[in-house]
Amino acid sequence: QVQFVESGGGLVQPGGSLRLSCAASGSIFSHYRMGWRMGWYRQAPGKQRDLVATITSGGTTNYADSVTGRFTISRDNDKSTVYLQMNRLKPEDTAVYFCNAWHVLTGMDYWGKGTLVTVSS
Repeated sequence: QVQFVESGGGLVQPGGSLRLSCAASGSIFSHYRMGWRMGWYRQAPGKQRDLVATITSGGTTNYADSVTGRFTISRDNDKSTVYLQMNRLKPEDTAVYFCNAWHVLTGMDYWGKGTLVTVSS
C-alpha cells in the first residue's frame, strides 16, 4: 500500500498563494523505489476530478492549461514528497486537491484523501 500525508490547503484571497505538500510512504512505495509519477488532481463541487499537474521521477512535468504559468509542481525524491506551488490563485481554483502516485511500469495507482483549497474574498 501507499499512504499519503497531504498538507497546505486552506482559505486564501484571490491573487494569493498556497503551497501543497504530499509525502508518500508505505511498503509498496519503498519497494518500487523508482518509476512513480506523482501528481495533483482537483475536484470542484459537482464536477469531475481533473488533472492539475504531474511530475515523473526524472522531473518531467505536465500541467493543465488552466494553471500553466501560475502553478509549479516539484518533488523531492529523497523525501518521497511532491509539492504544488500555487500563485495568482483565482476563485475557480477552489476545489479539493488530491495527491496521486501512479507507477509507470505496473500501473499501480494510489490516491490521497485530499486537501481543500478555497479561494475567496
